[in-house]
Amino acid sequence: MMTTLRSKAQRLFQSLSGQILIVMTVGVALAQFISSSIWLKQLDADAEQNVREVSQPMAFRVAATISYFSSLPKSHRHIVIDQLQDMGGTRFFVTVNKEEIVINDLPDSPLKDIVIQEFRHTLSKQLGITNPQIAFSSPDDLHVISNEIKLVDLPERWGHHSLLVKPLAPPILVIQIPINNDEWLYLATLMPDPYFLEGASPISAERLFSLAASIITVLILSLLVIRRVTRPLATLAKAAEQFGQGDWQPLKEIGSTEVRNTAHAFNDMQTRLQRYLNDRERLFASISHDLKTPITRLRLRAEMLDEDDVRDAMIRDLEDLDMLVKGALQSVKETDIHENRVEVHIQNMLKDMQSSAKLAHKRIQIQGVLQSPYIGKPFAIKRCLGNLIDNALFYGKSAKVYLDDNEERLCIRIQDEGPGIPQDKLDKVFQPYTRLGLDHSVHPSGMGLGLSIARNIARAHGGEVILRNMNQSVDAASHAPSEQRAGLEAVITLPRH
Repeated sequence: MMTTLRSKAQRLFQSLSGQILIVMTVGVALAQFISSSIWLKQLDADAEQNVREVSQPMAFRVAATISYFSSLPKSHRHIVIDQLQDMGGTRFFVTVNKEEIVINDLPDSPLKDIVIQEFRHTLSKQLGITNPQIAFSSPDDLHVISNEIKLVDLPERWGHHSLLVKPLAPPILVIQIPINNDEWLYLATLMPDPYFLEGASPISAERLFSLAASIITVLILSLLVIRRVTRPLATLAKAAEQFGQGDWQPLKEIGSTEVRNTAHAFNDMQTRLQRYLNDRERLFASISHDLKTPITRLRLRAEMLDEDDVRDAMIRDLEDLDMLVKGALQSVKETDIHENRVEVHIQNMLKDMQSSAKLAHKRIQIQGVLQSPYIGKPFAIKRCLGNLIDNALFYGKSAKVYLDDNEERLCIRIQDEGPGIPQDKLDKVFQPYTRLGLDHSVHPSGMGLGLSIARNIARAHGGEVILRNMNQSVDAASHAPSEQRAGLEAVITLPRH
């Protein structure tokens, strides 16, 4: 399962559509991130400026209140406070306490620091007070009058009107200043914006949804455009692959100007190549027909010669010439097999070859199972496998066939127990008429075309055939070195698409 997902992800990253979608996704997300960062930075700057503008006049009013209470005679302070409390309070909650009240300060934040700095600066400048105790407290935890009494314990008319905003719980600013050796002026008030210290992120769920919706919308529109742009490329690639496998069908010349021009050029190329292939086939057929008569005539004349040595030499030369002509025609005909691509049951095909070899007292071992039939040209595939297995049986006396099949490709390994091939000639043997023996005594029925035909057929199916000596073989499934022993291995790789 993981291998399948990894393979699909790899194909997506390698495709043009996938790469464009990835670039679009990263680009849109990066653009949104940059714009959101600028917006958040500006939002923070505006919030700091608003808090500063609000804090300055509040600090002046607090300074005026402190100056007023400080100027009152000591005997009048409590009278004024009692009158304020009887009246339901004012903008400020003011008391004169016998001790400093311990305030459970709220966590630090940039906006909180701005407020405290403004109040300290104003009190120092206006009243010369350099040691004020300034803190923010939660309404439920605010102590007043003494360290044992909370705001919520007082009568509502005393401070609830000025400090509590139910059902909200805004932070309360508390300022305490010693006015003599045994008294503290206690002043509490609310900021105009009750939410200014809330730590909630500006990126709310609604904004995240909006961001995701914009990205998805851009990607959907991009996908529609990309599919429209890349579909002709996929059609062109498929047509080129089919043409390489012998299936010629002209492309429809539709779409944008560039696509129509490309399709027209591709159709012209297909026509020229197909004309060349047809001309080549007719040429070889014509050569075969035209050469048969003079070769036959020359052979009859050679047999009428009196000198035995001269007669035998000419007959051998004529037989070689006849074999070359037949080999060229065989190479063309067996490579250009005109048949449709259908389901090829390679497993059954190999079992038939195994039965035929057994009748000839040869042995073919088959290991592995194919997951499904292969889509290809059956006679061509049979010729490809037959040529390689025949070589293995002739040179190695036996053949071992290993099947390795998956969703991407079909790999068939054919091993023999023969002498192998010199390393520097592993690729040369695929050239037509190449034989490692000096004469026909090694394999009198062969003309050095079997490997060339097998490779051409595999390549016509989009695959490949390679040879390697067994002491350098690599296991196709595990990519680990195989058991080192003498012999040759032919590896056929056919794509499944």
